[in-house]
Amino acid sequence: MSDKVNSPISDLEYDLLTVLHNLGEALKAYETYIQDAQAIDSQPCVELFKKLHQADTQHAQEVRHHLQEVMQKGKM
Repeated sequence: MSDKVNSPISDLEYDLLTVLHNLGEALKAYETYIQDAQAIDSQPCVELFKKLHQADTQHAQEVRHHLQEVMQKGKM
């Protein structure tokens, strides 16, 4: 994406939106993975997927904060 004066979103906004989208997709996938691990009674894998889900939730919140700042101010 090119950062042009007339562009509706900046490269940085696009990048943050893309990261946020990918994290959202990962969070949905982890929910399925947790169910799969529970179905075969693999508690270590359940715990791993829950840990990854929690970390990515925190990452998504941080990215969202940055995106809000960039959208309001044009940068951090």
